[in-house]
Amino acid sequence: MILRAMQRDGSLSQRELADRVNLSSNACWNRVQNLKKQGVILGQTVKLDREKLDLGLVVFVMLRTRHHSVDWLEKFRKHVSGIPEVIDFFRIGGDYDYLLKVITRDMKSYDEVYQRLISKVELASVTSYFAMEAIEEQRPLPIPGPTSFKSFKHIS
Repeated sequence: MILRAMQRDGSLSQRELADRVNLSSNACWNRVQNLKKQGVILGQTVKLDREKLDLGLVVFVMLRTRHHSVDWLEKFRKHVSGIPEVIDFFRIGGDYDYLLKVITRDMKSYDEVYQRLISKVELASVTSYFAMEAIEEQRPLPIPGPTSFKSFKHIS
């Protein structure tokens, strides 16, 4: 319950959070601290409105490479991690090797990201898919029931 409440609204005060999950402030604070110590809560962020920030273009970039060495992957990881417009970065199975989610202003600014992406590492192919509409975005994680968390203490 604590994690669900915090995902819905990370700005809740400790008192408001405790009220939402029917705990005393002290018990709630202790559980939140335990979740942080156990690495379940990694930090807190704020959701921003992309459109109001003139970041209306969402691009899913599928990459293939001919290189699969540890050295190449480390160089590639550092390179992609240095591109702030890449907000999600996954190594995947299937027809492609990597999936990137890029958020930027428009096609011209995406082309600049693309040019930076291909400038330092050799890629076999780059395929871009442009989102037409965000039906749901930045959804909370689906928190399983308490019995799924056997290795964590105070996870409710």
